[in-house]
Amino acid sequence: MSKVLITDTILRDAHQSQAATRMRLDEMLPACPMLDKVGYYSLECWGGATFDSCLRFLNEDPWERLRKLRKALPNTQLQMLLRGQNILGYKHYADDVVDEFVKKSIENGIDIIRTFDALNDLRNMETAVKATKKYGGKAEVAMSYTTSPVHTEEYFVNLAKEIEKMGADLICIKDMAGLLLPYSAYSLIKKLKANTRLPIVLHTHNTAGTGSMTLIKAVEAGVDIIDTALSPLGGGTSQPATESIVATLAGTEYETGLDVELLAKLAEHFRGVADRLTKDGWRDPGKVLAVDAKALQYQVPGGMLSNLIGQLKQANAMDKYYDVLEEVPRVRKDFGYPPLVTPTSQIVGTQAVMNVLGGERYKMVTKESKGLLRGEYGRLPAPVNEEVRKKCIGDAKVITYRPADDIKPELDNYRKEVAKFIEQDEDVLSYALFPQVATKFFEARQAKKLKADPTQYNKADGTMPI
Repeated sequence: MSKVLITDTILRDAHQSQAATRMRLDEMLPACPMLDKVGYYSLECWGGATFDSCLRFLNEDPWERLRKLRKALPNTQLQMLLRGQNILGYKHYADDVVDEFVKKSIENGIDIIRTFDALNDLRNMETAVKATKKYGGKAEVAMSYTTSPVHTEEYFVNLAKEIEKMGADLICIKDMAGLLLPYSAYSLIKKLKANTRLPIVLHTHNTAGTGSMTLIKAVEAGVDIIDTALSPLGGGTSQPATESIVATLAGTEYETGLDVELLAKLAEHFRGVADRLTKDGWRDPGKVLAVDAKALQYQVPGGMLSNLIGQLKQANAMDKYYDVLEEVPRVRKDFGYPPLVTPTSQIVGTQAVMNVLGGERYKMVTKESKGLLRGEYGRLPAPVNEEVRKKCIGDAKVITYRPADDIKPELDNYRKEVAKFIEQDEDVLSYALFPQVATKFFEARQAKKLKADPTQYNKADGTMPI
């Protein structure tokens, strides 16, 4: 057994799970020289909700963030999380948009693209995986782990075999809700190692208090790479703490070889960041660090938990917190047992909130819930509750093919729509993913430049020169 490799999520999932993705680039860059020396397999630093959060809340260009991180971390592989055909948005995009997004991600500094689909529908990952390989990235294909009558060990072993056939470089078990228990992890990884030749990665959360134990049993079973998060934003709804796992494996055959002194210094830096996130109200230590074994029952991932809390606070209905958590698995069963990960976690979570606050189940139904029941997101793992489907979508036709087959090429149209704001090729992709949010960001960017230099304004066509 060679040493266990570690991917640290401090720059992405750690703050997404604990603090609504509000860590800023200026809080990341000072730590980069140290992060670059630790000896990580990779740093997860982009994708997931970071793209949306940069544009919507932090007034940062996500592409510029990536370029600056790439420059500051020359010796470390950078990794991102991609939602297959959804890219980083909440709907399916045309193949030409997916291809271009992957190309630009790799050009701007990403080495490893972890691609997943909320329904484990491999048809929704084909384009992203092909593009990753085409442009020289490593394709890490993730299986969204969950438990249900259909999500058996055999299901995941068969899925892994199909992923290997797709041309993946690595297979990730993406346990977004911390549902994979230690002995189940041991058994599943043993079977995966026996049935595939690819390296196995395990991503879990410590929401239910079992994450660290799960990682250790996975290591004993022969897992190749594990995800952890530096302790100031580790544990709880995030990944198990890096330092604790490194210390546990020190002196064993699974020794990670990571520099513990550097980890301690990094923890000092990120403790200050965690304090700021707490002070600003983005991180509630009482909620995100409390062990909630009921997560095993509700199957709610960390990012979804912070979203639910936000929705309930907005509605002034925090007293309904546990009612909503109890409604989540009921909605999930009605919807054919989708794994709860973006975007299905938001769809099921928001529907559960509406069912509880509306006083009648499915009295109000989001268009996303309707889309899921119509097959617009792909193949659901199990049959849906037909009564619920009828109540939500009536007699609308359910599609059974790859949803993106219906989408004509979109890139040229997006380029025309946003032409007056384009300062870099990547702006088209920002707009494609989040049209309204990106437009506001571009307007603010132009206004700032105009204020700094009024001669930048082109009176002839009302645009800024590139």
